[in-house]
Amino acid sequence: MFLDDFYTLRDGRPCISAEQASRFAKRMAGDYNPIHDPDARRFCVPGDLLFALVLTHHGLSQRMTFHFRGMVGADVPLDIREHEGGALSMNDASGKEVLIVERSGETTRDPAVIEAFTRRYIAFSGRNFPHYLKPLMEQQGVMFNPQRPLVIYDSMGFTLRTLDIAALQVEFVDSSFEINGKRGDAYLEFRMTHQGETVGSGSKKLVVSGLRDYDAAVMDSFVDDFVRRKALHEQTD
Repeated sequence: MFLDDFYTLRDGRPCISAEQASRFAKRMAGDYNPIHDPDARRFCVPGDLLFALVLTHHGLSQRMTFHFRGMVGADVPLDIREHEGGALSMNDASGKEVLIVERSGETTRDPAVIEAFTRRYIAFSGRNFPHYLKPLMEQQGVMFNPQRPLVIYDSMGFTLRTLDIAALQVEFVDSSFEINGKRGDAYLEFRMTHQGETVGSGSKKLVVSGLRDYDAAVMDSFVDDFVRRKALHEQTD
């Protein structure tokens, strides 16, 4: 399975090391958020890796909504439970829910379809910053604290008209930003196409903390550092 390098099983439960999580973020999603670096003080496993684990183990449904309830640290055994009505929850070792999944419609467990969908979505999702989030913050005149950038995956949902999507593409459609004091909620809308025909749509919500007035010079410097980090990793990968 294409996810095998990014988790291990401990007593039958998925467990993700800091190195595996960081490798997934960079190699699979192109996500260079410092919070996924193995030595990050507030390290957390990428939400897209948790999303991918759910699809790999429980299938892809036509309608799914993912609610992220907490940050998952390194080497935490995870338990995915199925509930009445088909809903799923992911719990950490203490029993705390870290992810809730609502789903309905037809479900496929075809590994090729699930892998294609997962790869296309996480490639889109990993482009949060700077591609979508930077211009959105600039438009609103706010930005995160560059010394402690905290952008958290809150939720994501989508609807597919069909599961015959081996050649799926995921495309950015629109974005919006709601400010509430020092916190902002960013919404990224996307559509899914197959052979040029729209077959689904979805929305992703990010929470941006520590908002302050936008400073173009500081943000440009942060983006430059982001690009350098990415280039360095690609050279050494």
